[in-house]
Amino acid sequence: QVKFVESGGGSVQTGGSLRLSCVGSGFRYTDYVMGWYRQAPGKEREEIAKITTTDNPVRVYADSVQGRFVISTDNRRRTVYLQMDSLKPEDSAVYYCNAVEWARRDIDWGQGTQVTVLS
Repeated sequence: QVKFVESGGGSVQTGGSLRLSCVGSGFRYTDYVMGWYRQAPGKEREEIAKITTTDNPVRVYADSVQGRFVISTDNRRRTVYLQMDSLKPEDSAVYYCNAVEWARRDIDWGQGTQVTVLS
């Protein structure tokens, strides 16, 4: 059974940093592109970063986080990370990870981790 467990969220002041982690299980991790997503109240879930699980990972970022967030993966630990710096109040949301393929089909979401950026 596919499962994602996100952690690392919390409350920080504007300009602060957080590092999110997400462990995936129940599937062959290196067969998939992994992504981070977020959903703010009243808004649709959006993709903010994705990474290939290859030896030389390729990373893609949404414009809203480019230059502030860094996605990385530890394939041995089946874990994808999101380092978030220079946080803004508009970054406040529940953050999720998923395989990009399953995210497009809107399946296999975990419980997410809440990030709140205080102004």
